[in-house]
Amino acid sequence: MRDVRMVDVFSSTPFLGNALAVVHDADDLGEADMAAIARWTNLSETTFLCAPTRPDADYRVRIWTTGGELPFAGHPTLGSAHAWLEAGGVPRDADVVVQECAAGLVRVRRGSLLAFEAPPLVRSGPVGTADRERVTSALGLDAGEVLEMAWVDNGPGWVGVLLDDPEALLARRVDLARLDGLKVGLAARWPDGAHPDGCGLEVRAFYADGRDASEDPVTGSLNAGLAQWLVPAGLMPPRYVAAQGGAIGRAGRIEVTVELSGAVLVGGATRTLVTGRLGG
Repeated sequence: MRDVRMVDVFSSTPFLGNALAVVHDADDLGEADMAAIARWTNLSETTFLCAPTRPDADYRVRIWTTGGELPFAGHPTLGSAHAWLEAGGVPRDADVVVQECAAGLVRVRRGSLLAFEAPPLVRSGPVGTADRERVTSALGLDAGEVLEMAWVDNGPGWVGVLLDDPEALLARRVDLARLDGLKVGLAARWPDGAHPDGCGLEVRAFYADGRDASEDPVTGSLNAGLAQWLVPAGLMPPRYVAAQGGAIGRAGRIEVTVELSGAVLVGGATRTLVTGRLGG
C-alpha cells in the first residue's frame, strides 16, 4: 500500500483543469507495474515519485501515459511538485523545488502559484513539407488560416500551429488518425479585451503517437514550447495567460512569463482533490 493523490492542475475551479494521479514512494515499482497503473487510472498522465539519483535534485519523477513513459511533461511536473510538497517534502532551496526526470533537472519555483522553468527545446524551426501537409490535412486547414507553423518540441514532440481566429480554433474538428504520430498544438491570439477572463492566447493540443490519440485538456509542455517560439518572434508579449480546454468542457489557465534572461516560466493553480492508498 502506498499513498496516492489526484491533483487538478491549471485551474482554480475544481474539476476544470487537467487531472493527474501521483503515486508516492514508488522506488520499488518496476516499469511493468507503472505501465499497468497508468493504464488503470486512464488519465493523460500518471506520475511516480522516487528518491533522486542526482545530488542536486529533491526527488525523481517517472511520467507515464496509458501507452508509455515520457521524458518530460508540464502538468505532471507542477502536479508532482505540489503532491511532493503537500506530503511533507522539504526542498534544499525554500523557493525552488528541483525535479529530476528523464529529460534532466527541472526547476519549479514556489510562489502564489507553482511555475516550472521550461527546459530547452530539443527541436525547433520550420516544419518540413510532408509533416506540414499532414498537419493541415488532419486539421482541415486552408493555407490562409495558418499564420505560422514550427517545431516547439521540448520532449513530447510538439508541432506548433498559429491560427488566425480563436473562435474558429475552438470550433475546429480534428481527424486524429491523420496525424499519424504527430503531436500538434493549435494557438490563436485573442484581441485585447476580447476574452472574458483577459486571456491572450487560446490553445488546443492533439496527439496521435501510435499509443494514444486524444485531445489533451491542459498542456504545460506545449504552452512552454509555444512561449519559447512566439515570444522571441514578437508574436506574443513576455507575460500573458493562455486558455485551454474550452472545447472539451475544461477551463485551464496557464500563466506564462518570459524573463529578460530568456527563462520561460509556466505556472498555474494546483489542488489535491482526492487522497487515498493504492493497493495491489
